[in-house]
Amino acid sequence: MLQPPALLVLFVLASLVAVILHLLMGRSVRDLLLFWLASLAGCLGGHLLGAELDLIPWTLGQVHITEASLGAILFVLAAAWLRPPQTNTGAPKK
Repeated sequence: MLQPPALLVLFVLASLVAVILHLLMGRSVRDLLLFWLASLAGCLGGHLLGAELDLIPWTLGQVHITEASLGAILFVLAAAWLRPPQTNTGAPKK
């Protein structure tokens, strides 16, 4: 079971990944929320996979940073690819 400091590290790591990728690929605040949720899921999934497989021995406390980062990035890229296309709600251009 993860201790609260490890959960905080995962939360901060997921938030950083979401913000950085939103700055690169995001279009709206809704995208930021989508990226953040995907990043949280990917970060937790990557950490759990890293803890189970134990392929890369580097950790920060209990957190498998490399696997958590890769999981977060992959989940955000998948979310960006699967998000609906942007609709133009503005006035028509002449």
